[in-house]
Amino acid sequence: MSQPPRPTDDTPIDPALPSMASSIDNDRPATGPKPGKGGGMMRNSAIFSSLTLVSRLAGFARDVVISAALGASAGPAADAYNTALNFPNLFRRIFAEGAFAAAFVPAYSKTLETEGAEVADKIATDALATVAAATVILTLIAQLTMPWLMTVINIGFLDDPARFKLAVILTQITMPYLPCMAVAALLSGVLNARGRFIVSGAYPILLNLIMLAAVIPAQGDQLGAAYAASWAVLVAGVAQAGLCWWAARKAGANIRLAWPRLSAPVKAIIITAVPAAIGNSATQINVFISGNLSSFVAGGRTWLATADRLYQLPLGLVGVAIGIALLPRLSRAVASEDHGQQQASMDEAVTLSMALTLPAAAALMAMPYFLIDALFTRGAFLQIDAVNTARALFQFGWGVPAFVLIRILAPAYFARRDTRTPMLFALVSVAVNATLAIALFNLGMGVSGIAAAVSAAAWTNAGLLGLTLWRRDHYRPGTAALSRLVRIGLSSAGLAVVVGLAASARPLFEAPVAGTLARIGLDHGAKEMGLVLVTLVGGLTYVALAFATRALTVAEVKTLLGRSRR
Repeated sequence: MSQPPRPTDDTPIDPALPSMASSIDNDRPATGPKPGKGGGMMRNSAIFSSLTLVSRLAGFARDVVISAALGASAGPAADAYNTALNFPNLFRRIFAEGAFAAAFVPAYSKTLETEGAEVADKIATDALATVAAATVILTLIAQLTMPWLMTVINIGFLDDPARFKLAVILTQITMPYLPCMAVAALLSGVLNARGRFIVSGAYPILLNLIMLAAVIPAQGDQLGAAYAASWAVLVAGVAQAGLCWWAARKAGANIRLAWPRLSAPVKAIIITAVPAAIGNSATQINVFISGNLSSFVAGGRTWLATADRLYQLPLGLVGVAIGIALLPRLSRAVASEDHGQQQASMDEAVTLSMALTLPAAAALMAMPYFLIDALFTRGAFLQIDAVNTARALFQFGWGVPAFVLIRILAPAYFARRDTRTPMLFALVSVAVNATLAIALFNLGMGVSGIAAAVSAAAWTNAGLLGLTLWRRDHYRPGTAALSRLVRIGLSSAGLAVVVGLAASARPLFEAPVAGTLARIGLDHGAKEMGLVLVTLVGGLTYVALAFATRALTVAEVKTLLGRSRR
């Protein structure tokens, strides 16, 4: 059974399927490796993980450069830019990395194995033509109606004509990225089904590199940098689609350009995609509400996007990676009715994910301002921007474990071919998110209230998934797993205390570092070096506590290392 696609980092804030909020990034490919046997699956997952890490590092460098160039509240450029990146994402999860791709990849893979490459490539040709035509038409409609659409998606911009006009223009520039991404995602699925993982894992990196090349020369010019970044998105989209097309042809796929044709296989793919499309479409209500609420605050969209970007790092590297490895393993155990293996797989996934996630969440909550200030406060990104972004990051932080748990618990339903139940729970979480976001924002929490609503909705979703698995007797954490989780929690709490105290004592260690740097002619770098130091101390603290409490053992580390070598 093929796993569902991996969402990209830049998809809108979504407690149902948590992912990046407001930047077109594609740090992760649309589809994960095809399940293999033994070392093959491990090797393919390692390729994806490595390329994901590279892309995330490049994406982080891009964000730092763009934040310094555009700022947040110091002008209209940043909010307009984030709007321009957010709007194509309203549709991308349906047509690109979303429901359509999730339905296409299993259909193509099955046909490739059972009926051969010629038939499979015919399906891919028809699917590509259909999704390309649909996204092109949607793009053209959006381009022509953008001034009117902007009055709906960003009501707060109406009070700022300059911000409104710039958002319209930049969104018109970035909107064609949608059909490019749809083509790239579908071709990436073709590559994965054929056992070619490098290009499908690497093509997202192109965006970050092209945007860096475009924005760096525009430093010091907020409007110029916003235009450069937006045009870079379009250029990168064409480059990504072109690279995937070349790679698919090189891999032997005979996919051609053709007029759209709703063949029987394409109709079946569309029908299969409908439940997920409904869920994904429903989540856009949250995106709409969050965008509108934050648009009433100058810099609000940017604060939310920056905080979201940072907390997504542990989610992307942990939750998605473990989910990809879990689904094929769990699917085999369910198919063979091996209840012992089902239990062992889930226990291992839950404990391992929490061992990597809880310390990250603890750090985000213990030193949010230190993180934001050290990483982003420079150029046009001001102290007030750092303060408000840190408040949002804190609220996102306590939701991180829930975001990851959703990625671990949902495969237990997918393995049993149950996509309806997760969809219903996603819709419930959407309602919770929308209600809380409006309430908290208007009760005085502002942008941080939107982030708090996202976290609360994620815990609602994770709780419903877990309780239903428990009630159906599909999964109940074992005694050893529960004991392990308690010890992981205690170790993470210790980390939080250490990094929190260190963050409060910043002047004590930053001042000597700043003095040393000044003597060699450098007027910056102290807070960045301080953050590295605190991060290292916090990490060592967690590892020491994990071994001391036996949340982690030497034998387990050796086992993991042995698996990675295989």
